[in-house]
Amino acid sequence: MKGDESGAETKQPEAAWLDSHGRTFGHFIDGKWLKPGGRESHASRNPATGEHLAATTQGTSEDLDAAVEAAAKAFESWSRLPGHVRARHLYNAEQLSMEGSIPAIHSQFPAFGDTPLGLHPPGNTVVINPAGPTRLSALLLAEACTQAGLPAGVLNVVTGDGALGEALAIHPGIKQVAFAGDAEVARALRRATAGTGTKLTLQLGGKSPFVVFESADLDSAVEGVVDATGWGGGGVGQWNPGLFLSRGAGAQLLIQESVVGDFTHRLKRRMGQLRVGDALDKAVDLGALADEAQRGLLEGYVEEARAEGAEIFQAWAAFPSGNPYYPPTLITGVETSSRCVREEISGPVLVVLTFRTPKEAVTLANNTPYGLAASVWTETLPLALEVAHILQVGTVWVNGHNMFDAASAFGGYKEIGYGRDGGKEGLYDYVRPVWETPPRPSVGEMNYKSFGVSYGANVPPIPGKDGIPLSVMSALGKNVPSVDRTYKLYYGGAQKRPDAMCSRPVLDHAGKIMAYVADGNAKDIRNAVEAAHKAAPGWARRAAHARAQIVYYLAENLELRRVEVASRLAALTGASSEDALHEVDLSVQRLFHWAAYSDKYGGAVQETPLYGAALLCREPVGVVGVVCPDDSPLLSFVSLLAPAIARGNAVVMVASECSPLPALDFYQVLDTSDVPGGVVNIITGGREHLSRVLAEHQDVQAVWYFGTQEGSKFIEWASAGNLKQTWVNYGAERHWADPTQGSGEEFLHHATQCKSIWLPMGETFAN
Repeated sequence: MKGDESGAETKQPEAAWLDSHGRTFGHFIDGKWLKPGGRESHASRNPATGEHLAATTQGTSEDLDAAVEAAAKAFESWSRLPGHVRARHLYNAEQLSMEGSIPAIHSQFPAFGDTPLGLHPPGNTVVINPAGPTRLSALLLAEACTQAGLPAGVLNVVTGDGALGEALAIHPGIKQVAFAGDAEVARALRRATAGTGTKLTLQLGGKSPFVVFESADLDSAVEGVVDATGWGGGGVGQWNPGLFLSRGAGAQLLIQESVVGDFTHRLKRRMGQLRVGDALDKAVDLGALADEAQRGLLEGYVEEARAEGAEIFQAWAAFPSGNPYYPPTLITGVETSSRCVREEISGPVLVVLTFRTPKEAVTLANNTPYGLAASVWTETLPLALEVAHILQVGTVWVNGHNMFDAASAFGGYKEIGYGRDGGKEGLYDYVRPVWETPPRPSVGEMNYKSFGVSYGANVPPIPGKDGIPLSVMSALGKNVPSVDRTYKLYYGGAQKRPDAMCSRPVLDHAGKIMAYVADGNAKDIRNAVEAAHKAAPGWARRAAHARAQIVYYLAENLELRRVEVASRLAALTGASSEDALHEVDLSVQRLFHWAAYSDKYGGAVQETPLYGAALLCREPVGVVGVVCPDDSPLLSFVSLLAPAIARGNAVVMVASECSPLPALDFYQVLDTSDVPGGVVNIITGGREHLSRVLAEHQDVQAVWYFGTQEGSKFIEWASAGNLKQTWVNYGAERHWADPTQGSGEEFLHHATQCKSIWLPMGETFAN
């Protein structure tokens, strides 16, 4: 287990820093220490030895108010500094940490260190509520940054438990929340911040598939497993959940059947050579558990797998009890339905599954709600690239694992959260368009159970009653009525009757009935989502140039019907003929604009220290639900539809409740423009009822909502179910005719998700 060599660091710098503060810490607010009286304390201990390091303070709402006030005050000056001046401050802080002035207390700060430093460059100020085991590191960083010249109030640290963190998230002075941690806590934060206008980014835990093909260098792959699982983490307290969750250290091993015996034999031998010990010993491979509760969780997984008939291998069967370590454990022969396969295991426990073909490997790897990262091990480059493209994760390492750099975007897909750390993509969530006023909706308490739950709750006007005129006469004669036109729904590439067989009238600007539209319900939304899911994979795989040609074709066919569409638009909205024609022309322009972007936003090469290539690939989000506004009914519909499908998504469009006809006239444009069935699906009916069904649907990856404040709040609240991405307007109007507001870069940001693919090269020419 252990050798004679020791790479232990001296503990004198840490001890001296702790002693200088009397081993009792308050908060770090406005560039100075704050030790309020009458507060509870939390003991920080070395998990390897149980040694008491220091006591930190349990913060209160008053402490949060002070920190947020300090950050708001500092923001006024910090955000106005030239970018170069802020860069100098960050450079000085970076040099201080690189020169070793920040010792490795627990060495766990990297779990969240990227987040606050990622906030500073755009000019934001920060209040951190660190996890329990990382409090000392956060306090040390704040003090060190201040010593490096960072202005007071830019970086503030308030220590406390999870309840304090939730209070910070919903504080009215907070505009953005970045969270790394447990999925259930993330769901609670999403619900707590719903409708407040506070932006939220999430980096959650999960299993990272480690896929070993028969063409892999098996010895290198074994070392990769050690790195991926944290067994060779340099004794950095690897099994603290903070570091584990932030860096995707947990892995699930997928091995091709032809080499499973050879590979597991090599892996078991390597497991027996691991070293355990104190986190500050650089020669140590495996650090201590965070606490005894973690041991109980690990033993529960292992014993449950054993009871199911799995084979359990532990590197040190006679591992002494009563110590803070857990033996590296390999579980084989387990079913995919087992809990140890389905759930994240935060500890040195590795589960092995086998596969026969690459397709089976990808199916197993993607059969999970997680999507943080994966590694692919093969010497066959075409296979590696194809698998990397198909894996539903935010980062793929080829013949390597746990490679990170600040220039490369890191984040997850699916229920791993949204938002990115690193690269240009890591800054998007911390800035806003210059035209946008920070939303501060005034929506109070609302009944989530009743919102939009009733089908047909908003009773449509009935002809002949309530002053609603009957259908107008036709041009054939005074006593010859016009033919009522009833629009159907559109999904799966065809017009469909609504499930409830109900329609609702649409009134023109004068209050007369202009047409009838289908009154869609939950079943219609489910049918549309199913059609979108069938179409989405093929549409995403279609060449970008081919998608562009189809969107151009949409523009051509809309242009052919320019006068007809404008005439109906003018009759519906009361706009002048010139204004209606202008809206149609702008809609054609939008289609041209996004058609051009179909093949011009695919990604980039990220400049990292890697000897090789770190690719950034922008991929479709998947199935996107879009709830359209009532204003500019044609232009807003096209402005939301075009970027989504141009970037490879399939959409379920909920047309404007008041003015749905321009969207429904688009049926014939779609049918004559070679759009594959299911790529565009259009549902009409009560906006709030249909929005509720979309937001609660577990197979919808994102919802764009442009409606009321109440609706925006519900969409964000309901999205916590599968942590789907949301884009809402909080009831604010958007000027769709404006090029920036109606076709800005934020549309691309919401229509795509980025994947980083790391491709190391050989060493033939490395020197």
